[in-house]
Amino acid sequence: MTLDEIIKHRRSIRRYAEQPVEREKILACLEAARLAPSAHNSQPWRFLVIDEPELKNRVAEKAFSGLYSSCRFAARAPVLVLLLAKKDLMANGLGRMVQGTQFYLLDLGIAGEHFVLKAEELGLSTCWLGWFNIRGVRKILKMPRRYRPVAIISLGYAASRPPGDHVRKRLEEIAWFNRIGG
Repeated sequence: MTLDEIIKHRRSIRRYAEQPVEREKILACLEAARLAPSAHNSQPWRFLVIDEPELKNRVAEKAFSGLYSSCRFAARAPVLVLLLAKKDLMANGLGRMVQGTQFYLLDLGIAGEHFVLKAEELGLSTCWLGWFNIRGVRKILKMPRRYRPVAIISLGYAASRPPGDHVRKRLEEIAWFNRIGG
């Protein structure tokens, strides 16, 4: 598929087949994410791949219970990938102080999107989740404070895909040349 086809085809998947994900495909997704650009080349992203079933189930139970139960579907994915921010990077500290922008979040967004697009190219499906119990995940994984969980990507083979196209605004509604509102 071309990049345009991959972008048009990609959906957030909430039903996964029980088929395991090959380690080589996970590594290819991580390599695509590793190559993402970042502010001042700080590369603040870290990825914790959880594909051991017992640990994945324990993490999912903590991550998607109570207030976060709307994301419980992700527990059925064979792989959960935690996107972590490595804190205390100078580029991100300066960006926050001078511009009020937390560049590490932009950087993780770019790297995460590289990951999910590569997954789509490889025939895998994903769902990007920002709604999860961060404290519970930190505790169960005994995560050092220097890493901040930002998102979880569920990864696996789709059991089913939503039909039809994405509903999106027309280009004229979201983009202009030289002045707002065109």
